[in-house]
Amino acid sequence: MGPDFWLTLAQATLDGVTLFVLLIGLAGLLLPIFPGLTVMWLATIFYAVMQDSANLMTGWDWAAFAGITVLMLVGSVVDNIIIARHVRDRAVPWSSILLGYAAGIVGSIFFTPLVGLVAAPAGLYAAESMRLKNPRQALASTRAWLTGWGWSLVLRVAIGLAIVLLWMLWAWA
Repeated sequence: MGPDFWLTLAQATLDGVTLFVLLIGLAGLLLPIFPGLTVMWLATIFYAVMQDSANLMTGWDWAAFAGITVLMLVGSVVDNIIIARHVRDRAVPWSSILLGYAAGIVGSIFFTPLVGLVAAPAGLYAAESMRLKNPRQALASTRAWLTGWGWSLVLRVAIGLAIVLLWMLWAWA
């Protein structure tokens, strides 16, 4: 077994570990508190550092990593914008929106991400019920939150898939 065997084995291991972490990050996008896009980005930066240490990074490789970085940054911000926009279209005040976000974060940290998933719209519903004194209108605001969350989930998964595909092009093309 010559040095080429060990280099091929090291590259295959790096590729396999990176892909595994990318898939974990992609699956983690379904959990609101799990920073799936950030995990995916960290896997690609590790990959880039390892490739660069072996002098294997080309201009295309750096461009692919830059594209992944932009996707991660956009995906990390745009999901909250989508949710907030959906509820703001229903004239829900920022105080109710922030209470919903806070309830989701607290539920996720002190219990589980699934509790946070329920706590966020529940917090918004509670805030809107107190503000509006009308359960039907509060429920309409909560539906807007859930619709926004659904669309943001679709967008995050699409961005996650784009990151995986871009990395595959980078690694294997």
